Amino acid sequence: MQSLTLTKEQLQKMIAHVDACAPLEACGLLAGLNSKVEAVLEVSNQAQSAVRFVMNPIEQLNAFEWIESNGLELIGIFHSHPAGPETVSPTDIADAAYAVVYIILARVDDTWRARGFWIENGAFREVPLQVI
Repeated sequence: MQSLTLTKEQLQKMIAHVDACAPLEACGLLAGLNSKVEAVLEVSNQAQSAVRFVMNPIEQLNAFEWIESNGLELIGIFHSHPAGPETVSPTDIADAAYAVVYIILARVDDTWRARGFWIENGAFREVPLQVI
């Protein structure tokens, strides 16, 4: 995937979710088609950790079922790094299990910044986020 397109409202929904969960990591799924986000689905962080996320399996399954029933695909996963880093961590690389864009929201100077990454075979590259 060369870029991921989302609306300002979708980005704000992600930011509101991660801000409400801080200082713990927050997470969720992005549903869409052809690299365009159609829905942001919040999922609870079962790990309740400031440095790791584990999606609540029931909520994740319900989100997957919603995505499929609406004719969409899983195109992204988002989570926060409340205390940084602003990029992919070794844990993110080790835990990456889907061929999707991973959006990391990190707080920089009291402002949440979102960056997208493609993680594959133990490596990652940045994927531009097109916010419209």
